[in-house]
Amino acid sequence: MEKEKLREGYTTGACATAATKAALCALITGVKQTEATIMLPIGREVTFAIVSCEMEEERASATVIKDGGDDPDVTHGASIVATVSWAKEGIHIDGGEGVGRATKPGLPIPVGEAAINPVPRQMMMDVANELMTKYGIKRGVRIIISVPNGEEIAKKTLNGRLGIVGGISILGTRGIVVPFSTSAYRASIVRALEVAVACGCDHVVVTTGGRSETYAMKQYPHLKEEAFIEMGDFVGFTLKQCKRLGIQTVSLVGMMGKFSKVAQGVMMVHSKSAPVDFQFLADVAKQAGAPTPLIEAVKQANTASQVGDMMYEAGYLSFFDLLCDYCCQHALREVNGGLTVETTLYTLKGQCLGKAVRSDGANEVNRDWC
Repeated sequence: MEKEKLREGYTTGACATAATKAALCALITGVKQTEATIMLPIGREVTFAIVSCEMEEERASATVIKDGGDDPDVTHGASIVATVSWAKEGIHIDGGEGVGRATKPGLPIPVGEAAINPVPRQMMMDVANELMTKYGIKRGVRIIISVPNGEEIAKKTLNGRLGIVGGISILGTRGIVVPFSTSAYRASIVRALEVAVACGCDHVVVTTGGRSETYAMKQYPHLKEEAFIEMGDFVGFTLKQCKRLGIQTVSLVGMMGKFSKVAQGVMMVHSKSAPVDFQFLADVAKQAGAPTPLIEAVKQANTASQVGDMMYEAGYLSFFDLLCDYCCQHALREVNGGLTVETTLYTLKGQCLGKAVRSDGANEVNRDWC
């Protein structure tokens, strides 16, 4: 049977635009709005329900509930509120409660401004201009976008690392959220790397998750916070972006499960992307001098972490340095050189297992560090 088509959702930028149109309509006409129809950047017309519309003499507000579709993110269900009021001239857009502000360079918005990205900002400008022209309004308008509870929601995002403080960002270049798309995560990696470069980082540390990032920060205490990037499963993509942005040194920090795949040359390390190759791990164990019974046990293991435990308990620590070196080799091959790549392996409890460094053919295995 064919799978049921997944339902698309809408970006915070689209929701903010719909709320803006409803609030401005209410302010101009004096009539409470129950829906607002806008044109998305992809050329699709969509009608949003307005869950609340409040009016005063010189001000009106409207609320849209963010719907993430079948791939909801942390902003799913959030209230996106637009409050509009009259100004002397022009159209002014700013963020209110729960919308973050940029404090670091490298973002598509200047330092000090509300984290309302260029496309959503233009969408709001367009609907405001359209309504002002339609009703012959000659004065200006001020638009404030707020997200109640936005500061709490932002704690579950990368905003703090990117230098966006006080709330979430109003985002979206297409207006829709595509279910289970990896594009949003990839975009966050690119944005984080751009911020790192803008902050003067020519050495970044990329990790597969929060735990490995904690260990990485202890390993590289001299680096700025912006230098630490969570790449998730997107190893190859992240390495290519590092090279594109001119970063000189990339340190990979992670654990056996995912890095055993990188050592095989797998650059997308999701659990479903490729199985662990236990024959490969057995070959590395052989290179490390493991006896035949241990090599055979590696072949029969259930997980890469189990293999790591076997090798560590048997005292064949060079196994981990070899794995790290293979990671470095494949990372350089992925980007056709031009970087210095370091790899460090940790246990779940934060014990360093091995480390290696390579730079276009040069090799340094550093057991003393661990």
